[in-house]
Amino acid sequence: MSCHENIPKDEHGVPGSPRTTKSRVLEGGANMVQDFTPVKQICAHLNAFHVYATDPTRSVEANHYCTHVTEDIRQCLIYDSTKPNARLIGVEYMISPRLYETLPSEERKLWHTHDFEVKSGMLIMPSPAGVPNPAWEVAETSEMRDIIPLYGKTYHFWQVDRGDLLPIGPPQLMGSLISDDKVKYANPKGLAGLLAERDEKFGVDYRVKAEKRKDIEPVERHPGRSIACSQSCLCGSLLLIVVDADYMWNIVEQEKKA
Repeated sequence: MSCHENIPKDEHGVPGSPRTTKSRVLEGGANMVQDFTPVKQICAHLNAFHVYATDPTRSVEANHYCTHVTEDIRQCLIYDSTKPNARLIGVEYMISPRLYETLPSEERKLWHTHDFEVKSGMLIMPSPAGVPNPAWEVAETSEMRDIIPLYGKTYHFWQVDRGDLLPIGPPQLMGSLISDDKVKYANPKGLAGLLAERDEKFGVDYRVKAEKRKDIEPVERHPGRSIACSQSCLCGSLLLIVVDADYMWNIVEQEKKA
């Protein structure tokens, strides 16, 4: 029997009673009298997919709501959807190459690139209602030029892809999908399979996006590094082993062939 069996749930299955009229009224009042300056600085909504650094077969759609701390640092709240009751599932920090170069070698292993996300059309900036598509495409492509050189560090706290009703367990380091071959680990049908539902939802086509971005210059990518994590059956603790990202992919390939 589930511990949540007798607790009401929302449309996602998340346990908890529906928000009361009192809560809604208080929230409305708070919007008028409290200072929400930090979150009011959110200036971009980006959508892409993250992959678990410990399991490249698992990917999660991520809606990023981002602010600029400086011209070299961005910070994004990550939600599982764009709905009012969207779940906050993680955070991502983005930094410029010149800041990335100041990081110690061990720290660099936790950061990922955005080159493939941009060039493939996976990363989008959903258009707001009422904005003419041609004008928005120009704005989006310009934003992609700014994002492509950035490095991202992402942790997810809520593993919604496996059906968790609450944020369970330790934070999970996430990475970006870096090639068509790597996408097929997350979805055997590749980008077409991974992005079909997302593209329909936002009324976009990743292939059209990729075509419009073909003139965006790719950036030089540092050797891919990541953290692979495995569960110890003896003590139940998490063993963190720093390995090359390519080595991690090779292990997965060997396991699939076994």
